Amino acid sequence: MEAVHKAMPATQKSANQPGPKRRPRFSLLALLRHREMLLTICSGGLMLAAWGIGSWSQMFSVLLYIASYVLGGYLKAKEGLITLFKDRDLDVNLLMIAAALGAASIGYWNEGAMLIFIFALSGAMESFASERSRKDISALIALKPETALRVEGGGMKQVTVEELCVGDLLLVRPGEVIPADGFIQSGGSSVNQATITGESIPVDKRQGDGVYAGTLNGEGALYVEVTSPAEGTLFAKIVALVEQAQNETPQTQRLIKRLEGVYAKGVVLVTIGLIILPVLLLDWAWSVAFYKAMVFLVVASPCAIVSSVMPAMLSAMSKSARRGVLFKGGVHMDHLGVTKVVAFDKTGTLTAGLPVVTELIPADGYERLELLSACAAAENLSEHPLARAIVRKAEEEGLEIKTAEELQALTGWGIEARIEGTIWRIGKADENDPSLPEALRHNLHLLVNDGNTVSVIQCGDKYAGLIALKDTIRPQAKAALSKLHKLGVTTVMLTGDRSGTAQSVAREAGIDLVYGDLLPQDKLNHIGELRAKYGHVVMVGDGVNDAPALAAATVGMAMGGGGSGAALEVADVVLMNDDLERVAETIDLARRARRIVKQNLIFAASVITLLIIGNFAQNLPLPLGVVGHEGSTILVILNGLRLLR
Repeated sequence: MEAVHKAMPATQKSANQPGPKRRPRFSLLALLRHREMLLTICSGGLMLAAWGIGSWSQMFSVLLYIASYVLGGYLKAKEGLITLFKDRDLDVNLLMIAAALGAASIGYWNEGAMLIFIFALSGAMESFASERSRKDISALIALKPETALRVEGGGMKQVTVEELCVGDLLLVRPGEVIPADGFIQSGGSSVNQATITGESIPVDKRQGDGVYAGTLNGEGALYVEVTSPAEGTLFAKIVALVEQAQNETPQTQRLIKRLEGVYAKGVVLVTIGLIILPVLLLDWAWSVAFYKAMVFLVVASPCAIVSSVMPAMLSAMSKSARRGVLFKGGVHMDHLGVTKVVAFDKTGTLTAGLPVVTELIPADGYERLELLSACAAAENLSEHPLARAIVRKAEEEGLEIKTAEELQALTGWGIEARIEGTIWRIGKADENDPSLPEALRHNLHLLVNDGNTVSVIQCGDKYAGLIALKDTIRPQAKAALSKLHKLGVTTVMLTGDRSGTAQSVAREAGIDLVYGDLLPQDKLNHIGELRAKYGHVVMVGDGVNDAPALAAATVGMAMGGGGSGAALEVADVVLMNDDLERVAETIDLARRARRIVKQNLIFAASVITLLIIGNFAQNLPLPLGVVGHEGSTILVILNGLRLLR
């Protein structure tokens, strides 16, 4: 072991260990990150200043209006020009700039500045909310093992995982992350595979068993023979699946983009037609035709339509943030409002991820506390999660933890300990063991079917009883699922744990559909099937193994308190307090936001239609058109802000 210690550096920072916290400080870089909001505020200030001094100096007022146009419209004009020249398409950005310039061209500087300001403010709020919601979350790739301890000749050498080849022999010490896929050549330990398979309890591994990169070794040293290069590990495949799922553009987003281009082109064509055709066909004066065209361009601009969506979504996002639910963008709130099914991971999401003693059944002639005391004494020196659960149970019941005089591991079965002169054994229970008393066999069958991990207890050569442990569901899980059912949402469990355990947890929690024994690829496939059947799917998870499914779902929700960096990175929504009841509450809030958006869109479209009709039927004055248009914009914004109450 001395060679092993020399091969490793004296100190090594974990990939998941956060760095030292720094005080946030004012800097130019911080200002640049929020430049869109700053430019918008400056634009609004210049607009008010120009309006205020208009009666004192018309020329100076116009100069301030021009500055307001430039500051408020610069980023939107840039986006519009990129779309125009790169994608050869028109968008709402250029349409709004054209409407503002059109108003200015006929002397209505303030109206044009107001159009630009409100439109820029909407975009700035969306960018700012997205920036604040995303936070500084670790990247998935940061969880990848970086180095390995390779056995070379009579010594050890630390190498990067990229240097590993199939057939290399690695030493994985207790508590270390396994750096590569392989099988155990020698040694034994319990391995926590929750990051890959989602199993709630570490799996005992012995010679010949396979292990995954990214899983955590327990209390024993392992010699692992590499069976796959770094790029071919299951962990690497999870990364690739996440990247593939993230690169898929949602259909709703593509539809909105197409409609935006069609709308902008239509308004521009009609405006040009209004300038030219009445002069040629109806003998209108050019000034009259141009005036009506500018009124049309102003009243038909989609400022109110654009403002129909974001204030409502941002209000809902703000309210969710106060409840500990963070969104990475307004589109995810919109998608939540139409969701019909919510899929949950089991371990660490529906359950606490920590095993507890659920049953202790003594055989005839033995007492319950006697068995618990013996088990706690035998397991007291082990760091295995099941052992710690037994010790915690004994401490909770006020038992004194005795000292085992002799302790040895029984390979592949359990442990043996001498306690106050008596030999006790604790190990795997087997229903097919012919020597097991019938009463214990019956209870063992019931406990296993209920999702428990059961060990048999022997005192000397006699069976003394059974001890059962289980990962229990979160206290709020039942209430959370009940709320979802009241909303008409179907609930699904996707887990890498055994089907029997999954079915037991599902019955207790009230899950509708259950799928167990799943690897990350299987979870991803089930998400695809659910999307094909239900349309919109929400996935709630916490582990690396959930990352592909979180990325592929319409909306991915990660547990922020105990979730892995991978899950937090790819998720669209983060439950900061791990409160499952917030899932149903957030879906209900999202549905309310969608109803408000529909109200706003109908109202905004109706106002635009009436103003367009008024322009041609009643010779609508431009100031009245701007008042009607901006008034509708203010009303839809206020309607959206109702969700802040």
